[in-house]
Amino acid sequence: MTNDIEQLWTIDEVAAFFEYEGASATGSARKTLSRLGVAAAARQPGRAGKSLYRVAEVKAAHAARPGRGKRTDLSNA
Repeated sequence: MTNDIEQLWTIDEVAAFFEYEGASATGSARKTLSRLGVAAAARQPGRAGKSLYRVAEVKAAHAARPGRGKRTDLSNA
């Protein structure tokens, strides 16, 4: 079980990971995760528990996103 906990980030840790892109606020990080299709894997216990996200999933989604200036509204279909 400890391996699973070590591989999970809170929204604060995700926001720190996205910080260099200007998404340092937790709200911006949540919106970015939603846009990338990353859902919370678990939740901390208690009323004030934060959502937990898989580190590998966050990093993979971040790496696979379109580059800056990419025209995603155009398709080759």
